[in-house]
Amino acid sequence: MNYRLLGKTGMKVSEVSFGTWAIGSGWGPVEDSASLAAMHKAVDRGVNFFDTADVYGTGRSEKLLGQLLRERSETIYVATKAGRKLSPHVAEKYTPVALRKFVEESLRNLRVEALDLLQLHCPPTGVYYMPEVFDALELMVKAGKLRHYGVSVEKVEEALKAIQYPGVKTVQIIYNMFRQRPAELFFREAKSHWIGIIVRVPLASGLLSGRMSRATRFRSDDHRAYNRKGQAFDRGETFAGVDFARGLQAVEELREILPRGMSMAQFALRWILMNDAVSCAIPGAKTAEQAEENCHASEVPRLSRGLMHQVREIYDKLIRQDVHQLW
Repeated sequence: MNYRLLGKTGMKVSEVSFGTWAIGSGWGPVEDSASLAAMHKAVDRGVNFFDTADVYGTGRSEKLLGQLLRERSETIYVATKAGRKLSPHVAEKYTPVALRKFVEESLRNLRVEALDLLQLHCPPTGVYYMPEVFDALELMVKAGKLRHYGVSVEKVEEALKAIQYPGVKTVQIIYNMFRQRPAELFFREAKSHWIGIIVRVPLASGLLSGRMSRATRFRSDDHRAYNRKGQAFDRGETFAGVDFARGLQAVEELREILPRGMSMAQFALRWILMNDAVSCAIPGAKTAEQAEENCHASEVPRLSRGLMHQVREIYDKLIRQDVHQLW
């Protein structure tokens, strides 16, 4: 496993880390024993950074991570997120009182004294124009409740606004073969501000794993069934906003250029890691086998310039028109 600096936090994190949305809720059934086995396998393979949120199973994934922390002796960093519990989810609800309440709940779930990293959980755009929200986070750092804070965003424009606040140290954003816009202006600006970049949805909700087909069906409790048009939350979180059938077509073209010895998932993760602005990618894993496959992406060979160009051509031909300017 290779490690990269997470911006100004000073934390050196595994470039392939672990996202825990799937083991909390919203991705169909999963057993806690299998989830713990997946996380233990990841730690065995050198993963030292886990991303979670208070709404993943209403604290389920945070509590599982708390158990992992108690069962391992290695240094493990945990980033959680807050804000999506607000109802209605509007900017005005992001008050210091609400944020402090969410932090205290996460501290109890994880059974820690301070959060390594708290991220605002894809708040409404208006929140980025509310300095008092970031002042509240700064006060929690001074109180010893948080070590660092950052944001998880939907749009590049939100990321660019967020990094104007000096206390923001990380940005979590969707970036993958089907969502290439962040690598244009934002990554350059993030590097100049020394911002850690956490890449979520790296496999486009499993589309880029290469395991799906037109015959694939999803359970009713899986967001890939109920959120394709953004019925529950931003549709960009599901298949990176790409139409399922069009995404399958693009995957077939990517399969034709798949390097020998790599799985599709490893190819997709390696593509992300080719950009040195990225601190880490956080693919999910519901089994130890999936965690093992993801981690191996840190060890596979770098991609050639020609291969990177071919991936861009497929994006330009099939994907760009549907997603590029939306996020």
